[in-house]
Amino acid sequence: MSDWVIEVIDALGYVGLAALMFLECVFPPIPSEAILPFVGFAVGEGTLSFPLVILAATVGSLLGNVLLYVAARRGGVALIQRHGQRVGATPERLLRLERWFDRWGSATVLACRAIPLVRSTVSLPAGLARYSLPKFLVLTTIGSAIWNTTLISIGWALDDQWRAVEDRMSGVSYVVVAVLVVGCVVLALVARRRGRRAAPSA
Repeated sequence: MSDWVIEVIDALGYVGLAALMFLECVFPPIPSEAILPFVGFAVGEGTLSFPLVILAATVGSLLGNVLLYVAARRGGVALIQRHGQRVGATPERLLRLERWFDRWGSATVLACRAIPLVRSTVSLPAGLARYSLPKFLVLTTIGSAIWNTTLISIGWALDDQWRAVEDRMSGVSYVVVAVLVVGCVVLALVARRRGRRAAPSA
């Protein structure tokens, strides 16, 4: 897998990176953990630009997730039952995500971007629920950018040991999720306080 990723990025550069991240969303056997650490290594070697790889990776992730969101929104439950497992949407995983989504809404869309195996699947319940597309785009972009930046930065820091990232990602994933959840809570508290201040006094 890693050698194939290297060949694509070497041949197509930023376009190849965006295409790989798009495929990572709709074809789970291609994990971002096998793509982005090498990109970080390439940044450290000076062959790629850090801001541009973040942009390319996030654009690819966003396009892939939008495709899943639109498919679920238009195709409904029947489409997911027929084809959901191709993108990792097993019945158990989808049910769990639907429960999270019903309870936490926006926080689920954001936080799940940093959880392997459900990063793309969460787009399906969002589409089924007809969750606001503008909000979906914003939260998906933010969550994907954080995840992509984290993996690229780790690959950059590890230099020629970047191949080890995929085997050591569980701990990092939990840290990123914790940061995202804390951020969601802080944003919710700030919004609530602003709402109280804006409310007219009786």
